[in-house]
Amino acid sequence: MCNPHDDAELLTLVRRYVTPERRYLKLGGGLLRVQSPECDRFMQDLREDAGLITADEIAKLLEGGWRERRTAAWPIAVSRWTEFRERLGELLLASEVCCTGLAYSVALASFGTARDADLLAAYLDRYLRRPDLGYDQTVVMGALQFIDLNLGGGQADRFRQPGGLWQQWLQDAPHMQGDSDPTPSSLSLIRRLCAFIDECAEARGPAPSPGGLSGP
Repeated sequence: MCNPHDDAELLTLVRRYVTPERRYLKLGGGLLRVQSPECDRFMQDLREDAGLITADEIAKLLEGGWRERRTAAWPIAVSRWTEFRERLGELLLASEVCCTGLAYSVALASFGTARDADLLAAYLDRYLRRPDLGYDQTVVMGALQFIDLNLGGGQADRFRQPGGLWQQWLQDAPHMQGDSDPTPSSLSLIRRLCAFIDECAEARGPAPSPGGLSGP
């Protein structure tokens, strides 16, 4: 993991894409509480940066800490850079840093293919067996259900069957005891954030080529 203070290239990218107006804090559920005209300006800024950032710069941000990785996932989604699918899946599964799982999940959900569902399911296969870890199980389940609803794949069903891993995790996870099933709220969150990404992507036009600078 790279530290911006030890890497001049990464520090430049952080100052350009991550820290202006503390963007990294807004990229998440809090984005849905931002009202116009601030929301319109934020969407425009995100759209423009998604058109300027290169694949190499994205890859560099994904080597950083949680702020850099969280920020990088959004232009990946807006630009439909599916070549980063496997990398996002790896980072999600590794769960090396906090505060990034939602960003990865939203990006994968916005791609919405069977492979994205596989990557989300791999995370649940690992972390639903760890009730001691309150990581990103709920938002990943929401993202998986979102894809299932669009594709009809039913991957979430095998976790949610009676006595399955999902029910067992809800029962055994100390931080979940006494709570109702959070899936409906997680699904709603994923759906609304994907709608935001779709609006950004539609305004940008065709997805950029993988290798170089992308135009608006």
